[in-house]
Amino acid sequence: MKILKKNEITSFKRSVDAGTEEQRAAVKEIIADVKERGDEALRSFTEKFDGVTLDNSKVGKAEIEQAYKQMDGELVEVLKEAAANIRSFHAKQKSTSWFDTQEDGTILGQKITPIDAVGVYVPGGTAAYPSSVFMNVIPAQVAGVERTAMTTPPGPEGTLPPGVLVAADILGVDEIYKVGGAQAVAALAYGTDTIAPVDKIVGPGNVFVALAKREVFGDVAIDMIAGPSEIAILADDTARPEEVAADLLSQAEHDARSSSVLVTISEFLASAVQAEVDRQLQTLPREEIARKSVEDYGAIILCESMEEAEDTINEIAPEHLEVVTSAPFEQLAKIKHAGAIFLGRYSSEPIGDYFAGPNHVLPTNGTARFSSPLNVDDFIKKSSIISYSEQAWRENHEKIARFARLEGLEAHARAVESRKETKDE
Repeated sequence: MKILKKNEITSFKRSVDAGTEEQRAAVKEIIADVKERGDEALRSFTEKFDGVTLDNSKVGKAEIEQAYKQMDGELVEVLKEAAANIRSFHAKQKSTSWFDTQEDGTILGQKITPIDAVGVYVPGGTAAYPSSVFMNVIPAQVAGVERTAMTTPPGPEGTLPPGVLVAADILGVDEIYKVGGAQAVAALAYGTDTIAPVDKIVGPGNVFVALAKREVFGDVAIDMIAGPSEIAILADDTARPEEVAADLLSQAEHDARSSSVLVTISEFLASAVQAEVDRQLQTLPREEIARKSVEDYGAIILCESMEEAEDTINEIAPEHLEVVTSAPFEQLAKIKHAGAIFLGRYSSEPIGDYFAGPNHVLPTNGTARFSSPLNVDDFIKKSSIISYSEQAWRENHEKIARFARLEGLEAHARAVESRKETKDE
């Protein structure tokens, strides 16, 4: 990893993969085909892209039971404990409706209503992501969403990873479909005979999934188009180089375009972490990916003061931020922009990925300047409530009519004034 001074930084932003023209065209064709042929199109695309023929894409009880048999019992208990932690955290986010009665009898308020149906896309194939099931489904359930449909691509044998199935079963998800890619997004958005349409689609995926989510947005809601993962670590000379290096590499191994950045005021730590990253890379199973990540998008930024270091973090606005200093809560007060903030030596980023409770679906690529982690509010709607009293109308109808006419909207003004004629009768 290269060591830079703050004035040598250009940008750590990476363009979100918008795909090639061929990929975008292919996604549009897939979506159109699913809209036209429904389940028949899903079967064809599953054969083409996943190499398996499925008569029925919906997962049955027998498959769930088999998944439990394949899972270590202690690991199942770990999953249950993680789910409980995540649910407990998100329960504290829940909003409630409110009403305010004013002296003139007018009632104003806000009504909270959960989205009816949510589709959750879980990446699959050769990989297994039970954590994605938890992080996308649990906040929807806490919000009160009645129906959750989950899609994930089947493996070569036409099966799904046991961990994913067990995670879904722990949460009570009873709609699980072995469908992946852009075709899954299309099915969730527009429906087939087997899969009823949803109102919002959440969850990560490859470029085809991202492009499909872009394409269906407007007909349904989506969570976000996330870029490659990233971590920034704000550290002083109390941090341990081997631990900082390990945490940087925890994100570098995700993707060659992931970004891992150390921001420090310690020259000793900068040099020690640089050497430690190189040493740990040599034994990392995903060395090639992680090495390219740290070479292309990684850096150690040496600042002259903690204030400059804090400003640097706010400029980066990282997805994950670890604060490993002698007084991390002092730095917390200065941090404005970060998706998730991990404080202290024992709060390494993977703890948030899997177990602590906060959501790991986070804004990337600097969007933490204006975006938040996936949360319960992403699965509700807010309706404004207005019950205007006669007294309030009498006191304000002339003002409102004048305001309407200021904008040239005579019918608006007359609508407010029409009550006057009725009252004078």
